[in-house]
Amino acid sequence: MNRILIVEDEESIANLIRMNLVKAGFQCELASDGEEAADRIGERNYDLILLDIMLPKLNGYEVLEYAKEVDIPVIFLTAMGDTQQKVKGLKLGAEDYIAKPFEIAELLARVETVLRRYKKTERKLRLLDIEIDTDSRTVLQNGRQVDLTIKEYELLLLFVRNKNRALYRETIYENVWGGEYNGVGRTVDLHVQRLKKKLGLEEHIAAIYKVGYRLQV
Repeated sequence: MNRILIVEDEESIANLIRMNLVKAGFQCELASDGEEAADRIGERNYDLILLDIMLPKLNGYEVLEYAKEVDIPVIFLTAMGDTQQKVKGLKLGAEDYIAKPFEIAELLARVETVLRRYKKTERKLRLLDIEIDTDSRTVLQNGRQVDLTIKEYELLLLFVRNKNRALYRETIYENVWGGEYNGVGRTVDLHVQRLKKKLGLEEHIAAIYKVGYRLQV
């Protein structure tokens, strides 16, 4: 799973970005100022950094220098629409630049593009005898295509990208359905049961009492 660091001092924007990236199958961490971002870059490995320019303590250009030292690609996120600022960021080594406000679909597309450029994303995922093509959103099992609904496909992708990890029902619901889980209804359970049956994963997707599910491989 690709790990992305979101460096943004506006909490609402940071949480919105994280929610959508997690839904798309990425692992995300947040930093609210430049110093915290620099510390995290020194302590952890990231595949990509989404970086605001106007930050407390250290600005985005200074944080970019830390990222370049360990060869982590950066996409600048900023309210500055000024061409000069854009050119400066790109000249300093940023991979891309998106001016706020932006569409989440555009952000996701640019994230995927940069990760592919750095060969940090897989177009095909494999699990046992199952192959998932994330470009065409098709699933093959033993070479035969399996027809999944949109939610079943997204559920499978979430499990595969988080294999051997316990996933709370709340996490599953928020990632696949995109809303807040209220604990009512059996939407998650019913979709998990259908997915297990379609792909023969009864022995691999285990229910965890009072938690959710885990894909065990």
